[in-house]
Amino acid sequence: MDYLLVAGGLLGLFLGGEALVRGAVGIARKLGLPALLIGLTVVGFGTSTPELLVSVDAALGGVPDIAIGNVLGSNIANILLIIGVTALLRPIPVPAAGLRRDLGVMLAAALVLLPVFALSQVARPAGALLVAGLVAYLVWAYRSPGPATPEAEDTLAPAAMGVSLVWLAVGLVALMLGARFLVDGASNIARGLGVSEAFIGLTVVAVGTSLPELATSIIAALRRQSEIAIGNVVGSNIFNILGILGLTAVISPIPVAERFLRFDLPVVIGVSLVLAALLLARPRIGRVVGLVLLAGYATYVFAAQG
Repeated sequence: MDYLLVAGGLLGLFLGGEALVRGAVGIARKLGLPALLIGLTVVGFGTSTPELLVSVDAALGGVPDIAIGNVLGSNIANILLIIGVTALLRPIPVPAAGLRRDLGVMLAAALVLLPVFALSQVARPAGALLVAGLVAYLVWAYRSPGPATPEAEDTLAPAAMGVSLVWLAVGLVALMLGARFLVDGASNIARGLGVSEAFIGLTVVAVGTSLPELATSIIAALRRQSEIAIGNVVGSNIFNILGILGLTAVISPIPVAERFLRFDLPVVIGVSLVLAALLLARPRIGRVVGLVLLAGYATYVFAAQG
């Protein structure tokens, strides 16, 4: 039964990713908004919904290591695994403008966790501050959206706003259900193998909840919508820390295991710096870089078992 859940979850994630990209790009065209802004907000935050559900459930269920591991592991997987796989399938052109602000927010969100984790708990006041930071970022992004999005392929962007909204809603629902099936099945399989909760959260659950981002970024890249592919990862990483960890802590304070401060959070900060350097210094992320990122993720998973 667990393997059937995993298979059904994967199917839901990829179908949902296709629908989400269609709807998001259609809305961007209709409203004249930058595709990068849509990727950072609607797509990036929408595909992070599974992480939110899993982290809240884990915190309320008394398994804080899965709640925090899910957030940190998802951010690592978003950069090393998702960007790596996407670039391997098709080199990703880097959007010409609009990234500096968002990369800065992504790095700042990761760095602010250092003093929070040092207190050995993400308390409700800290969670409220993280959520306030997310609200401030959204207002900033809305007021400074950047240049208008270029025309997308006609096969990707429905002409009518109503059709685009339907695609968007169907995609989000399929992603949520697919992620739930996948995480439930994969977590049961991993526990049967006697793996620690922290490792499950950092790898199995994190990758499971990041598969919507993977599906969406791959589809966006194949459709030559690099702004959606990049914005999806950057926006998701911002939302994971400020939104998911913040909201989860407001609902239920989260104890922080020492390993997260000592090992996993520094990895999040390190790979975030690597992504920022790649996006700001290179015109595109090619297949060789994709292979290096994937090798880095394999190394992290091996080291995380310790």
